[in-house]
Amino acid sequence: MDGQGKIEGDVAGRPVAGVVGDVRIFDTTLRDGEQSPGISLNLKEKVEIAEQLARLGVDVIEAGFPINGPGEVEAVKAIAERVRGPIITGLARSEAADIDIAAEAVAAAERARIHTFIATSEIHMSAKLRMTPDEVLAAAVGGVERARRHVDDVEFSTEDGTRSDLEFVAKVFKATVRAGATTLNFPDTVGYALPEEYGEMLRFLIDEVDEDVIWSVHTHDDLGLAVANALAGIAAGARQVEVAVNGIGERAGNCSLEEIVMAMRTRTSGSLDSNVNSREIARTSRMVSMLTGYPVPPNKAIVGANAFAHEAGIHQHGVMVERTTYEIMDPVDVGLEGSKIVLGKHSGRHAFSKALEDLGFHLGKEDVQHAFARFKELADRKIRITDIDLEAIAADEIASEADEFEMISLAVTGGTHSAPTATIRLKHGDEEIDESAIGDGMIDAACGAIQRATGVTARLESFNSSSVTGGIDALGDVTVVLVSEEGDGEPTRRATGRGVSTDVVEASARAYLSAVNRLIRLKARSTETVG
Repeated sequence: MDGQGKIEGDVAGRPVAGVVGDVRIFDTTLRDGEQSPGISLNLKEKVEIAEQLARLGVDVIEAGFPINGPGEVEAVKAIAERVRGPIITGLARSEAADIDIAAEAVAAAERARIHTFIATSEIHMSAKLRMTPDEVLAAAVGGVERARRHVDDVEFSTEDGTRSDLEFVAKVFKATVRAGATTLNFPDTVGYALPEEYGEMLRFLIDEVDEDVIWSVHTHDDLGLAVANALAGIAAGARQVEVAVNGIGERAGNCSLEEIVMAMRTRTSGSLDSNVNSREIARTSRMVSMLTGYPVPPNKAIVGANAFAHEAGIHQHGVMVERTTYEIMDPVDVGLEGSKIVLGKHSGRHAFSKALEDLGFHLGKEDVQHAFARFKELADRKIRITDIDLEAIAADEIASEADEFEMISLAVTGGTHSAPTATIRLKHGDEEIDESAIGDGMIDAACGAIQRATGVTARLESFNSSSVTGGIDALGDVTVVLVSEEGDGEPTRRATGRGVSTDVVEASARAYLSAVNRLIRLKARSTETVG
């Protein structure tokens, strides 16, 4: 970096082109991001996100970890078949079964990659793998060689690289390049590194390995340094950065896609940049948030509700006189242009379908029909429906795909002098189930009725309510986290659910039912085996 903290275009003594697209964006939202507690995306949700990532302009989509089960294989296959543009990759341990299943899953991709890895730190090798360094080296080489028999593009990663002996990491990297690896990834798996040391580690490895490969960085946010470490890696010579939308991922999350993209675009003056269409960032962020059930904090950089908000009088005055006094980025450049699409109660199905397509949602005929019915219900309650309202409706429809239980109707009664009561009607296959419950409030009663109807016992860990848009008629947006309480040796499971409606009680019931359905999916997924 130069004295002003900018990323130089000539790093580690190696000249670079200095044009847009120098740094590849490898998106792992659908793999590492989905490993966040409580997230369990269905196939349709994964495909929708992957298609939006392609519109966003990422270079690589890590579609999943196929060895995790048939459902994961099916999802990766669907993305490989339908999504064009980005490289599609599947993650695989350096084991034959993992690699063969990953190869099968990505086979239909326009450009396929296998991403294989093995841990190289002493703690991982001895405590987890129970392997010697020589055995790890042999497994790494064998994994890459096997992957190359399936595809020409193979990425290799040293898990927990920043806590590994760098001489050993360099030895493994040299051997895997000879075996056919085309991209080498040096991950800070547990978010342990500091930016300066991470950059120095990568410089050492680049000089020591001295091969014509793409160097990649994968950084975690355990110490809040994921983006800083990724920038340090880029300054050291990395030309691929592994990210997730909204920074979701294991524990404290991954390097945030929107932050690293805009950091490069804002601070490098074009010397280093990505292929990302930044005007799709806000839309992608909303889609991922809606489909995962993970809300974006208001103070989140780039995409948070307050990212371009100004309350202090001196700031407001400055922005009104000259926007750049307090804004280092134009909100328009990240897609925060406000709502363009406005539909109302007289809008027809064709206009509705076209609006969804313009927003990047490509629903099937039956899904459009269901979503249109929700739209009509909303239009009777709300005069002006914006694109963000439509995104919420579409995301809600996609999220319900393959759900075990579907809500047909909800009725609640209560008041200051009567016990709150809720009656729910759910569809379960061809069967309809009616149940009622009394609660401390209408929301509590509705959740109790759902619990009785589904037979799923869970503890409510968190409940958050906000509005999708402004105004008294705004859609209520509720997010809940449920923790399973099954006992009998069953593992504890955590699921996030999200629901939207102009009625906060209905939104709460939809969020609770969504979380119940995710718990059911998580349980089914844990019992899947790959043949």
